[in-house]
Amino acid sequence: MSERPDASANDLVKNSSLYREFQAEREEILKHKWIESEKAGHDIGFERALTDWIVKHRSKRRRARQAQQSQNSQSN
Repeated sequence: MSERPDASANDLVKNSSLYREFQAEREEILKHKWIESEKAGHDIGFERALTDWIVKHRSKRRRARQAQQSQNSQSN
């Protein structure tokens, strides 16, 4: 029997740069949640961690990613 058609589409999505970027940001948010929860002495929750991470870190991360992409495209 052949592979399900949606399986190859799922692999395509998981291998996309957008999905990898989403996964990387999610991992950073979860790490931020853990650190801030430890500081607060209780679980601050994902939504609060997400909002805090966006305000404090997202623009810096995006600038760094864009600089990396620019550097990679210049070296090719």
